[in-house]
Amino acid sequence: MSEAPIIIKIAKEDNVGVVVNVNGLQKGTLLNDGTILSQNVPAGHKVALTNISEGDKIIRYGQIIGYANRLIHRGELVHESVISLPAPPGLDSIPLTDDPKPEPEPLTGYSFYGYRNADGSAGTRNILGITISVQCVAGFTNFIVKRIKEELLSKYPNVDDVVALNHTYGCGVAINDSSAVIPIRTIKNIAANPNFGGQILVVGLGCEKLLPERLLPQDHHTLEKSDNPVSNIVIMQDESFRGFDEMAGGIMKAAEEHLKWLDRRKRVICPASDLVVGMQCGGSDAFSGITSNPVAGFAADLIVRTGGSVMFSEVTEVRDAVHLLVPRTIDSSVGKALINEMKWYDDYLLKWGTDRSANPSPGNKRGGLSNVVEKALGSIAKSGTSPIVDVLGPGEKIRRKGLSFAATPASDFVCGTLQLASGMNIHVFMTGLGTPYGLAMVPVIKVGSNSKLSDRWFDLIDLDAGQVALGQKTIEEMGWELFRMILEVASGEKEVACDKSGLYNDLVLFNPGPTT
Repeated sequence: MSEAPIIIKIAKEDNVGVVVNVNGLQKGTLLNDGTILSQNVPAGHKVALTNISEGDKIIRYGQIIGYANRLIHRGELVHESVISLPAPPGLDSIPLTDDPKPEPEPLTGYSFYGYRNADGSAGTRNILGITISVQCVAGFTNFIVKRIKEELLSKYPNVDDVVALNHTYGCGVAINDSSAVIPIRTIKNIAANPNFGGQILVVGLGCEKLLPERLLPQDHHTLEKSDNPVSNIVIMQDESFRGFDEMAGGIMKAAEEHLKWLDRRKRVICPASDLVVGMQCGGSDAFSGITSNPVAGFAADLIVRTGGSVMFSEVTEVRDAVHLLVPRTIDSSVGKALINEMKWYDDYLLKWGTDRSANPSPGNKRGGLSNVVEKALGSIAKSGTSPIVDVLGPGEKIRRKGLSFAATPASDFVCGTLQLASGMNIHVFMTGLGTPYGLAMVPVIKVGSNSKLSDRWFDLIDLDAGQVALGQKTIEEMGWELFRMILEVASGEKEVACDKSGLYNDLVLFNPGPTT
């Protein structure tokens, strides 16, 4: 007996539907609405549900994703080759408003076990972070982290990990260029992430442009007030060191004092309002906007209702849907800030002669996403429905509770690095094609958009949102499931897949300035 065809339309206006069946549908398949497929249509790809004349709108999510560049017959595969990219929304024509937005209904009684910090923030992990002022010392930092883990870490059971915050900045760059503010504040704000407890160590070389002192959080004198003062900065070119062993010994001494301090910390009950959740998608497919992203969006709304903070990002995957987001901003100043981030990135791409057709990737297209408009409409689903209370520039720290847009490029690694700098203490990452993305600094919950991927990557995916497409669970049911998982992971009660496997990506800074 053949499998019944499953086609998903998001809005009644849609003239295309997405094939859900894991193995796709064969030519000649009769759909429930009477459409007969004239071609084989793979899973995740679109089929025309009516004749679409040349020049007519192609509609998905109730929005125009493009125009037919020839007659598309009912039952035909709607591939990128038959779609002309529409113009992006005109930024100056999007109306701004100061109309009050409805307050989300409060959600009380939810908490997690976290590490309370002196500044009032809460960590979901208790980590010794070692950052660098220049890439030249990254090899030394990696050596030291390995040695600390082998020789010291087991003595301090309340410390979860030691992490090198390596990057490729610090010298050979135009440090006084106006764009340098982005990578510098990113490095500094990463060091201030709640999961490091304010006890950051800095390793420098001694001749770099980026002075190590610029990277310390404001409360960096904590250990210097103790009975055994220890510097938070170690410089390899310090003339008091004779040989490599003395250099290593200097930072090992400093690291142990920090480990002693961190080891005194214990998990305590923290309200869910202390969560700062970064929402991100990567390796997306056509199911992402149907399953994993709406599930994440529902969970985002729950977090906002508890009084917590949520960030969504990726400018190029918001740009073509920004007209749907500006009306959700709490006032005209936030709306204007959102538009200005779009304009800044438009100019940035123009400077390098790049247009928006550079996104999506070949893999996204293989997964059924035809162009950046379709991708953007699915991407913004992870923002949920809450009002947008603030807009952050790249690498800026989060300022307000609620839903914020944190401007970042769409690159997974750059986006994650910038959200880390903004202060997220837990990360939710949606994928449809599969990616081993992970961060050592915060737990990353991986959500699969389709059950085929989630089954194949059973030990790399934490939650299978593909059940929504198959009608096995609703978005609401899975949104609550994700919300509860976030609390469990934040409490250290559940280990995410990438932590079990030790799969972690490097930090990748966004540096729009020149390299000298």
